[in-house]
Amino acid sequence: MLEAIFDLRNVRKVYRMGEERIVALEDISIRFEKGKIYCLLGTSGSGKSTLLNMLAGLEKPTKGSIIFMGKPLEKLNEKQLALYRQRYVGFVFQSYNLLPTLTALENVTLPLTFRKVKRRERIKRARVMLKAVGLGNRARHKPSELSGGQQQRVSIARAFINNPQVVFADEPTGNLDTKTTFEMMDLIIGIARERQQTLVIVTHDTEIAQYADQVINIRDGSIESITERKAITSRSEMESENVIDGGNNNEETGV
Repeated sequence: MLEAIFDLRNVRKVYRMGEERIVALEDISIRFEKGKIYCLLGTSGSGKSTLLNMLAGLEKPTKGSIIFMGKPLEKLNEKQLALYRQRYVGFVFQSYNLLPTLTALENVTLPLTFRKVKRRERIKRARVMLKAVGLGNRARHKPSELSGGQQQRVSIARAFINNPQVVFADEPTGNLDTKTTFEMMDLIIGIARERQQTLVIVTHDTEIAQYADQVINIRDGSIESITERKAITSRSEMESENVIDGGNNNEETGV
């Protein structure tokens, strides 16, 4: 068994809207291991994004504990949580979240700026990352001068620039066409596998879920099932698997 990066124990999240109480997560207990790729799969409103926010330290549970590498996140104050995200976490968003006034290079260097890395080192590392995502010749372009796929490549470079322990990808291909979707997934998965980083993907797309080692199906705030997979690493591998065995490479465990 691999070392745990997250250990969730009876996590519950309740939102209050006036007199109404909305249960977003109900008694979630699950373990995430280092270096594995996970998919939180569910429809809109299922609780998958709330769970991601809990793991990222953006929200605290109403009840229960979220242990990150031995430390309970819910006991950290806001300053400590900000440091946690700076040092250990990378994000890939559906809407890219690039600053429009900055170039691709400047957007990628932002996490290093917050960590007070020297300018020369920031630029050097950002150029390496932009080259790794296929944008070595777009460093001086601003987001408005890039396609959607290129903007997401910048976002991916920014997410991995700090070499984080874990990367969260929240519907990372939601704004992309089918071809670009699989190009981006191949890229994200390739970098995470190469660096042996933990990757947590949030999606409603079952094809995207095929990239994961473990698919966590979430419904109405609870874990409905957990599926262990022989994860694919590229779109071409996915197509090959489906031709060979009809895609029946899952082992499902009810929870």
